[in-house]
Amino acid sequence: MTTTSHTDQASSLPSARQGRAARLFFGFLALLLVAVVTVSILCGQADIGFRDIVAAFRTLLTEGRVEGSKGFIIFHTRLPRIVLSALVGAALSLSGACLQGIFKNAMADPYILGLSSGGALGAAVAISFGLEITLLGLNTVPLFALLGALLTALAVLKLGQSGGKVRTETLLLSGIAVNAFLSAIVSFLLTLSMEKGTFSGTSLYWWLMGRFGNTQWQYVQSSLPYILAGSLTILFYARDLNLLLLGEESALHLGLEVERTKKILLLAASLTAAAAVSVSGIIGFVGLVVPHIVRLVVGPDHRRLLPSAILLGAIYLTTCDTLARTLVSDTEMPLGILTAFTGVPFFLYLLKKSSR
Repeated sequence: MTTTSHTDQASSLPSARQGRAARLFFGFLALLLVAVVTVSILCGQADIGFRDIVAAFRTLLTEGRVEGSKGFIIFHTRLPRIVLSALVGAALSLSGACLQGIFKNAMADPYILGLSSGGALGAAVAISFGLEITLLGLNTVPLFALLGALLTALAVLKLGQSGGKVRTETLLLSGIAVNAFLSAIVSFLLTLSMEKGTFSGTSLYWWLMGRFGNTQWQYVQSSLPYILAGSLTILFYARDLNLLLLGEESALHLGLEVERTKKILLLAASLTAAAAVSVSGIIGFVGLVVPHIVRLVVGPDHRRLLPSAILLGAIYLTTCDTLARTLVSDTEMPLGILTAFTGVPFFLYLLKKSSR
């Protein structure tokens, strides 16, 4: 696989100017996220203004309750969806940045390991075979999707090992092969569901296209522990990711346990992305586009890259979801379409750039 130019600069220490730029960029992203969330709450069929938001939060903080129809819409319809979209965007971006650091390739993203197809297969099994039920207050589709994505990650990791070592080239090729195989199974299940004329086919179709419709706080609660566990692990190993960019031999000389670190990071990135996919469906290119944009601003240092990728990923997917539910009146666009509109041209740009 071709290594892109950002890895060639990994050995250079970040300058003071880069440090200031990174801090300013992070602060800007934090303010932008607050603005995007506010605008997203305002957007929708129900007429809600800024004063309504302030009043709803004041009532909740002072009296501990949600008051009125507008308060219900804010806290039980729009806010769960916004929080989940931000959470999924942050998780996919962080996972993508981690995988790009491991593979030393800007074209890697969470789906290179087949996580999307693994999660899709888990959801397809639940929907197609009537296993979509509510268990302990949680819908079982995200649970099946999480299980499918994690099992896929473990299978790809096993296939990518040779002599006890994780081979990057073998791992990438294994991910591509497993992704194609699982996608074929999902397509077969979707075809069977459509031919039967059951609603499950339609439900599975929407899940495969990615969406946050009918999001509830339970979805946030079910995915948050897994995303936090994976994300905190990746952030803890930010310095080790920097060492991996120097090359495995150099990292070994600097005292890094390369194989152990790669396995831990791969599992953490897989867990983070799998938890995101389990509640959002398949949303592509977030983990590809966002880390690359952040890297152009703050440089290759993962101690700065990863936190900024979290914020920009949350901003990007929240914005896309707001557009998905407001661009066309009385209907909702699949979220995967909007991310593909920006992601595919960007991927082709990276491909052409690296081929040079």
